[in-house]
Amino acid sequence: MSVVGIDLGGTKIAAGVFSEKALRSKVTVPTPEDGGEAVVEAMAQAARAAMREAGMVVRSVGLGVPGPLDFKEGIIKFAPNIAGMLNFPVVAKLTAALGLPVYLENDANAAALAEHHLGAAQGAESSLFVTVSTGIGGGFVMGGRVWRGAHGQGAEVGHVTVMPQGPVCGCGLDGCLESVAAGRALERDAGYAYNTPMPTPELFARYRAGETKAVRIVRQAAHFVGLGLANFVKTFDPEVIVIGGGVALHGGEGYMEALLQAYQNYLEGWQPAPIRLARLGTEAGLLGAALTAALEVGEV
Repeated sequence: MSVVGIDLGGTKIAAGVFSEKALRSKVTVPTPEDGGEAVVEAMAQAARAAMREAGMVVRSVGLGVPGPLDFKEGIIKFAPNIAGMLNFPVVAKLTAALGLPVYLENDANAAALAEHHLGAAQGAESSLFVTVSTGIGGGFVMGGRVWRGAHGQGAEVGHVTVMPQGPVCGCGLDGCLESVAAGRALERDAGYAYNTPMPTPELFARYRAGETKAVRIVRQAAHFVGLGLANFVKTFDPEVIVIGGGVALHGGEGYMEALLQAYQNYLEGWQPAPIRLARLGTEAGLLGAALTAALEVGEV
């Protein structure tokens, strides 16, 4: 038996049939700009196409989505990059469209689940996944399952305060890790330092060329990530930390050197967890969505 995973993103929807710890098919479609019901129909169509391609019997659907979620009610409270998703009953809508049970998970949690079971944290009892990209997200897996906390807001690592009264974050608070170390923070700081808009690829090119301003910006961001990881070790005590995302993976040796130096400094006297680079890349979200359903039906 097998399950379908669906990864809902701001620009694309990926669906795939998962069986025996591997994807047996994959279909990608654009995310409809008009949102709401159109997004549900696009997800259903992608799932049906993936099932036809795999030619396998499917028992359930795992759905990975962005935004704050109400897991009990199966609702997307708010998805900032997808229209029509305010307090949207996505589980009920997709269940009706496909006639299959649907299991909901946050997209960062889904990626954490994938790296734990199939990626860099395989074999660990517990693992913390942190993705440093446009924003910063993460997930904590213990005993093979995602730990969500009492209100579904566990392991929101990007919104841990690391610089009180620092830059205001998208969440509305100041000094969050995301506000000082994510891709958008790097672009903001580069724009100010160079007095011109600068996307992260250009900033990293200048960083690799050794430009003083770029080196300071990138290494400062890496320092804050290392500080954050040290705090997470003291909070969660994971067996393994997995770090992914475009900023972390493309920052190069200098970025990781600054990150590890801060990590070690703020863990002096404590037992550190080994840090590993993520292995699953862009498929982590889809694999994690499928694993969410597979765990519920006993396929993992």
